[in-house]
Amino acid sequence: MAVVSESVSPDFSATLASHGIRGLSRKSPATLQVNVGKWCNQACHHCHVDAGPRRTERMTRETAERVIEVLASSPRVETLDITGGAPELNSNFAMLVERARALGRKVIVRCNLTVTLEPGMEWLVEFYRRAGVELVCSLPCYTAENTDRQRGAGVFDKSIVALRNLNAAGFGRGTLRLDLVYNPIGASLPPPQAELEAQYRDELARNFGIVFDRLLTITNMPIARFANQLSLAGNHAAYMSLLVNHFNPATVDSLMCRDLVSVGWDGRLYDCDFNQMLEIPIGANAASTIWDVDDVGNLAGARIATGSHCFGCTAGAGSSCGGAIA
Repeated sequence: MAVVSESVSPDFSATLASHGIRGLSRKSPATLQVNVGKWCNQACHHCHVDAGPRRTERMTRETAERVIEVLASSPRVETLDITGGAPELNSNFAMLVERARALGRKVIVRCNLTVTLEPGMEWLVEFYRRAGVELVCSLPCYTAENTDRQRGAGVFDKSIVALRNLNAAGFGRGTLRLDLVYNPIGASLPPPQAELEAQYRDELARNFGIVFDRLLTITNMPIARFANQLSLAGNHAAYMSLLVNHFNPATVDSLMCRDLVSVGWDGRLYDCDFNQMLEIPIGANAASTIWDVDDVGNLAGARIATGSHCFGCTAGAGSSCGGAIA
């Protein structure tokens, strides 16, 4: 295995070129992913958003209403994907969901599960059900030890309570979609998605009576909080080498940045949520904020900004907001 020095960023563009790929360009955007802020009731070790209870970055009403205006004028966008932080903690969350659904768009909510048990949030599960959202919920393992190690003491037990509540409301039972997300505990690639999904399905059903639709395996990105942990443990260079040496050109055509536009809590535009956290502006120079564009479909064909972190999405079976891609 080639070793990447921590002081030298591996060249993603050069790797693409070595496989005959001359950079990445955007297809017609099908998803508008909106990060409504970094406020969260948890502070997970792997979090690429660096979210937590003390973060104050939150999307304003004005920005949220502009998101809906742009969604309404972007007929080729099929999905509003709402993330955070814990997106439900933003005061504009319900408005975003309801107005997007009124426009006939699919709405995905990226939920950490435990937020549904927070004081004052008892309305959430019924709201999810009534709005018909699709839930993508974080559960990094089917055991308490591994989940609490990544997400904090007691998180697993709370997550199980939340999942039972969601099942009782009809999620994961064939009509209302409930997907779970796995992130590796340490500096490794996820195992094969189908095999791990079978394990999750068996363990959660047998031990807790829980059902779900799909398991999505997502690679930990070497940015923000996880990057700091890698550096403190002296594993940053080894992890980057792992990603670089497992580059898979078969993942490139299905990368989420190809048909997704990411909107930051302050209205700035990015090619993906990871670029957003690194503050790498969208590759389309003419549109830097949500106020600079009406139809995001007009961004089709624009060059996508890339960096060394992109090896995280292209290693092994690949990684995206929808799980493995190859």
